[in-house]
Amino acid sequence: MARASFPRNTLQGEQIPPLQSIELFAGAGGLGMGFSRCNVQHQAVVEWSKHACETLRINKRYGVDPIAHWADVTEGDVRNFDFSSYTGLDLITGGPPCQPFSMGGKHRGFLDERDMFPQAVRAIREVRPKAFVFENVKGLTRASFYNYFNYIQLQLEYPSLQARAGEEWLEHLSRLEQHKTAGAHSEYHVVARLVNAADYGVPQKRERVFFVGFRADTHRPWTFPSKTHSIDALLRDQWVTGDYWERHKVAKRSRPDCPLTNSKKLAALRESTEELYLPWQTVRDAISDLPDPEQHPTLLFQAHKFQPGARSYPGHTGSPLDEPAKALKAGDHGVPGGENMLRRVDGSIRYFTVRECARIQTFPDEFVFEGSWGEIMRQLGNAVPVRLAQHVADAVCTQLRTVD
Repeated sequence: MARASFPRNTLQGEQIPPLQSIELFAGAGGLGMGFSRCNVQHQAVVEWSKHACETLRINKRYGVDPIAHWADVTEGDVRNFDFSSYTGLDLITGGPPCQPFSMGGKHRGFLDERDMFPQAVRAIREVRPKAFVFENVKGLTRASFYNYFNYIQLQLEYPSLQARAGEEWLEHLSRLEQHKTAGAHSEYHVVARLVNAADYGVPQKRERVFFVGFRADTHRPWTFPSKTHSIDALLRDQWVTGDYWERHKVAKRSRPDCPLTNSKKLAALRESTEELYLPWQTVRDAISDLPDPEQHPTLLFQAHKFQPGARSYPGHTGSPLDEPAKALKAGDHGVPGGENMLRRVDGSIRYFTVRECARIQTFPDEFVFEGSWGEIMRQLGNAVPVRLAQHVADAVCTQLRTVD
């Protein structure tokens, strides 16, 4: 397989050889960018959406780092992708399509033809990477998907024990369970973790499941990276020290009401001397340097254009300015209003602009999205926050380099 030439990262003056990866179900590139920032080269990038593919191509053409160093994106169905020339790569990463398990979708799960976990397992079986990282929605952990969640984990642990022709998934699950309880050695050691992106410095309350696996012959003890940010640290910053408001130069009359009605909670925050965590990042933290596109339109910021039509209704009231945003959502049909709206302190609402959504998903400002407003919001709603991806990537890549 031909290898592209990329710059190498350095640490303490020493060159570090890059790890080699395949990025599947790449979408707008959030997960892949997080890994690239940890000196990972994507030798193949696969995505079926023509708009997402064009987004990746535009940013590669414009030289946006780190996508400028990626292999050209392969547009098409991963079921038709040939992995034979990539055997033995360090990593496979990706976010298998999440609609089958989305809380906002139809919850068809394993009955849904859009379920791409079987293809993620095929990639592992055929490439035999040293490690893999797959991301999916919180809905996958719902009680109704419990057996299928276990089925995914067992397939990732034993990718060589594949389903037979015509075999139902529950029958395959039974064989996998028998294989494991009979004492079979794991092919991959797999960790599954539900995390909140806000706990890792993303200005968004976005819960996602990560599956991380290391090939048994390269395995060392490993744990998912610890959180770096907390809600208590934010509340203390806002309502005890007041540093948050001073930092943003927000006068008292322009601040929201204090949500801490429990005096014991407020007292505990006052008395706390713990500074283990940084404050959760808020919408204001993410977008305060951008002018309000409705009140002060400008062309100085790319894709920062007011979009009319926002409306509030029960359960969809927008994201408060001084909290992390609600999870941005792609929606099955168009853009769901409540999750992708800003709610100002005075109660007025408007849609987030593309640039604001990109900030909330921690994409760089120079990143360009292709497509209509609805299509771009779909890409952003499906994306992995770059900052969260980088936290996971750093822990995984450090482990792999320690093994080497």
